[in-house]
Amino acid sequence: MASSNLVRGGSAAHGQGVALRPHRREASEATGTGATQPPRHSDPDGPRPVEHTTAHQVANVLAMVVPFAGFVAGVVFLWGSLLTWVDLVGLGVAYAFTCFGITVGFHRLLTHRSFATYRAIRYALAVLGTLAVEGSVIKWVADHRKHHNFTDEDGDPHSPHGNGAGVVGAVKGLWHAHAGWLFNSVGQADRHRYARDLLKDPGIRAIDAAEKPLIAASLAIPFLVGLAVKGTVTGALLTLVWVGLARIFLLHHATFSINSICHYFGRRRFATDDRSTNVSWLSLATFGESWHNNHHAFPTSAFHGLRRRELDIGGLLITLLERVGLAWKVVRISSERQCEKASLSEGHAR
Repeated sequence: MASSNLVRGGSAAHGQGVALRPHRREASEATGTGATQPPRHSDPDGPRPVEHTTAHQVANVLAMVVPFAGFVAGVVFLWGSLLTWVDLVGLGVAYAFTCFGITVGFHRLLTHRSFATYRAIRYALAVLGTLAVEGSVIKWVADHRKHHNFTDEDGDPHSPHGNGAGVVGAVKGLWHAHAGWLFNSVGQADRHRYARDLLKDPGIRAIDAAEKPLIAASLAIPFLVGLAVKGTVTGALLTLVWVGLARIFLLHHATFSINSICHYFGRRRFATDDRSTNVSWLSLATFGESWHNNHHAFPTSAFHGLRRRELDIGGLLITLLERVGLAWKVVRISSERQCEKASLSEGHAR
């Protein structure tokens, strides 16, 4: 039952009608379609200002500030006698599950269709990704597919480039890519254009609509676990700080770094027509997402770490699911295709 797709640079054609620009050789891999896209620099959703309500802006501020405040409080005031094994284990487990939700669920499965799985696992990963508090599933996928369509050029929701020259321009760009875009360009991608396949799935639509209750659950669960294990409201609040707020803060800034750091600093194995990079020291915290140049070279690959030394925990989970029969049609990039593209990159560099 478990099988794999060995990709040599083509696309896994799913025919979902997601629009992608044809001028990129690997463009159709981004979502596995062969649909056409307007010419480069022609953004069908813009240019236009993205207006967000005051409630949206306040919610984003709270989503950024409250987890940070919780993390600082945990480190400054609660470390030591008040920090228990429950908090540390809970932090690690919650971080792992929600990181898998974002990296394997939202990204590799739902955005790029790098593998197939049962509906129950698909929905479970979508729920875990929502618990990461990075946006609803359909909005996240639509924005990310648009990012691949316009990477590091006009139309990219979160490129760190194009914000002026010098140190000031670099800082402005990195801030925009890391978190600033959440206040102006998040959610600008047309869902019917970039996430039509997900809109056809009633389960995914229900999870998308349940974003706020799920976020509340991501905070309520640590509190209730702390209350059950420690037996006091104070103990429950401390668990909430570590397993809820600190976990959200740490995961936010690990995954946000893919948009900022991994499009500005690092190494490039493949000459993609964007500015994506591989950043090895981020691979553990991001479960392999920081092999970002690899990913932009082969968007539908289930594995971002393409070499043995490239740690990819997300890829290991997909391999495990495949071995126990819970994942199939796993997209792999042949070593020959990697060498071919790397050779082309070396020639391009000369």
